[in-house]
This record gives sequence, structure tokens and C-alpha cells, in this order.
Amino acid sequence: MVKRNLSFAQLFNLSFGFFGVQIAYALQSANISRIFATLGADPHTLSFFWILPPLMGMIVQPLVGKYSDKTWNRLGRRKPYLLVGALIAVAVMLLLPNAGDFTFAQSAFLGLNAAMWFGLFSLMFLDTSINIAMQPFKMMVGDMVNEEQKGTAYVIQSALCNAGSVVGYLFPIIFTWIGIANTAPEGVIPDSVKWSFYAGAAILILCCLYTFATVKELNPQEYAEFHGIDLNKKEEEKEEKGFITLLKEAPSAFWTVGLVQFFCWAAFMYMWTYSNGAIATNCFDWDGVSAADAAFQNGGNSVGVMFCVQAIGSLLWAMVLPSLEKKTGNKGAYAISLVVGAIGFVSVYFVHGNMEIFGQLLPAPALWLSYALIGAAWAAMLALPFTIVTNAIKGGNMGYYLGLFNCTICVPQIVAALCGGLLLKYICAHVQAGMLVVAGVLLILGACSVFMIKEKED
Repeated sequence: MVKRNLSFAQLFNLSFGFFGVQIAYALQSANISRIFATLGADPHTLSFFWILPPLMGMIVQPLVGKYSDKTWNRLGRRKPYLLVGALIAVAVMLLLPNAGDFTFAQSAFLGLNAAMWFGLFSLMFLDTSINIAMQPFKMMVGDMVNEEQKGTAYVIQSALCNAGSVVGYLFPIIFTWIGIANTAPEGVIPDSVKWSFYAGAAILILCCLYTFATVKELNPQEYAEFHGIDLNKKEEEKEEKGFITLLKEAPSAFWTVGLVQFFCWAAFMYMWTYSNGAIATNCFDWDGVSAADAAFQNGGNSVGVMFCVQAIGSLLWAMVLPSLEKKTGNKGAYAISLVVGAIGFVSVYFVHGNMEIFGQLLPAPALWLSYALIGAAWAAMLALPFTIVTNAIKGGNMGYYLGLFNCTICVPQIVAALCGGLLLKYICAHVQAGMLVVAGVLLILGACSVFMIKEKED
């Protein structure tokens, strides 16, 4: 089979559902620290709540990859997983922001009250379902797009991802602006956050249904011809390789890109965990005690706005990225993007003060620039690793490999979450903005590691 080019509309439809999935992911990443701090979590234990999402991702993503590689039915190959993940995510998004409203016995277990336990398990299911829904989009690009168009396909996916992020990040301040309460009694999550999750759930299911209805996946015969797979090979031989064997046979790009991923995703874990406390303290003079006061919740809304600025910065950088790749190659573009992001992270520490826009208090303009620069690193992280790795992978295990590769996203987040409290206490002297400086250092290490990547095998 000639590896035909897809039209722009086909490439767009292939990834459009990612827009809705990313809204859910943006709501999670921008509001989880805010939610658990509101429920009573201490800043030094806050990072522990972020362990479950990547842990579940590390378990779920390889399984989705492995079993979707073998799934061929009238609904498709990857699409059934997309639909199931989206449906579960919608259900959990309706429950999670209500963790503080349910009547629980207030006895604590392992230092967590019942509302925090409910929120923790809801978060586990939310991230699991987002991972189930998210993976098929990356895999369908690997399945159906030729090498020439993969870079374009992942840039489209990155653009939709960032557009979804913008919407998800802005929901809380938009709902606050139209008059929905942004504060609530101690231990109760504000209505502005609740309605953000409800709106995100509705958009998520609609977007995923659109991709489900408009994309026709390759059948087994077409897939085999497209990827040069011998269908006459005995099934037993195909099934012989377990994940240990696949890891042993993985191209070197799989491992070297994974090293870069380690530093990058640890850095962003600290951004998601500590931006709320850092912005509330630096820009709104939060006392670091009550998460129910206006200063902390203003910080929470501002996190969404700053993450939105990061997404817009990422969107703009994604437009520059193809030209930068032509001039410097994938590795040069990757390293430059990470250094720009590192500058953004470190500069957050030095920005103080706020301003009023349309009746809402927001951080000083310098902080907007900081998060826009961080967006450059995010754009590169969304596009370049998958371009490099999928070009290096051959054969019928694309989904399984991409699932395993996503462990390079999950493991660093787990390690970062476990170390976060100690770094905050002993390295950053309890100053949450200091954790953004740590994130900048990690991105510099990631940029240095880029030059270890070997894109073409001997």
C-alpha cells in the first residue's frame, strides 16, 4: 500500500476529541492542589496527592496500548477505549468537586479526613479515565499517518491540546466573573470550580463522540500493508514478545528521549503542585494558613489564567517549532524550547504584586511573560518526543510501545511527588515559589540530555 497523505480535515478529525480530553486534564492539573488544600491538605504533603495520577497512568497506558493493538471489531481498534475512557471521566468529573459537600464522619485515617479520601479516589479514577481516553489519539496517529505527516499530525494534536487547555484553565475565573461564588465555607470547594468541572465534562463527551463518528480506522489487512507486516506469520510468534522483550528490543531513541522526559515531567509536576501557593503568596499576600480565604482562592483563579497564558505561549511556539526544526533539527529545537521554559520557571520566583482586570485581581504582568515562556517547553514536550519515538518504532506493537513510553511521563511525576515535600522543606525553606526554581533547573538538565538522543539507528 502506498502510504498516502491524509487531508487536513482527516488529520484534524483524528485528534479533535483530544480538545475535550485536554479540557478535563487542564481542570485537573490547575485545580487539584486548590481542591485538596481547600479540603485541608498541608503544603508539605500536597505533592503526595499527585502520586496517584501518574501511578495509574503508568499502569493503564501500557495496558490500553497492549490490548488495543489486538482489538479489531466493528467499532474500531483504538476508538472503543476512547469512548469508555470519556464516559468514565464524565461521571467522575461530576463527583470530584463535590468532595467537600458530602456528609462524612470526620474521623481521620492516615492523617486524611474522609473528604480528602473521597477526593483522592475520585482523582485516581479521573486520571485513569483521562489516560484511557487520551492514549487512542496518539496511537491512531501512529497507526494511520505516514512518516512524512507525523510531525504535522502531532503539531495539530498539540494545537488542539493547548486550545483545550485554554478553555479548561479559564473556566473558574470566567464563572467567577459572571457572578458564581469563588469562596465557600471552610472545607467546601467553591461553586466556580464545581461548574468548571460540569462544563468540562459536557464538552469532553461531545468532542470524543465527534472523533468517534468521523474517523474510520484501518482494518487489519490495510494496517498490515501500511506498516509492512507479514500476515502469514504465525500468531504464536506474534504473541511471543512480552513487555520485557519489547523493552530490550526498543530503539535507543526510546531510552534517550525517556531520559529527557524524566527531567521535563518532574519540572511540570512541581509547576502543577506549587503554582497555587506560590502565586497566592507572591501576588496576593496569602498568609499560608487558611485555604478558604479570598487571597488563596484568588491565587487559584490566577493559576488557571497563568496556565492559560502558558497554553497560548505553547500554541504560538508550536507555530514556530516546524521552522525551528528545519534550521536546528529535532534535537536543536527540543533543547532550545526547554531552555526558554527554564527561564520562565526561574523568573516566577522574582515576580510580586497584582493588578485588576474587569473587576478581577490577577498577577502582575511580568508573571504573564514567565508562564508564556514556560509554554515553549510544553509545546516541544507534546510534539517532539512522539515524533522521534514513533519514527524509530517499527512493526505491529506501536500501541504497546507508546503505552510503555508513557511510563517516561509517569515515573518522573511519581518521583517528583515523593520528593516534593522534602525539597520544599530543606531546599526551598518552605517557600513554594522556590519549587518553580527547582523546576527550571530540571528543564536545564533535560535540555542537556537532548543531545544524547540518537534519532537514526545504525
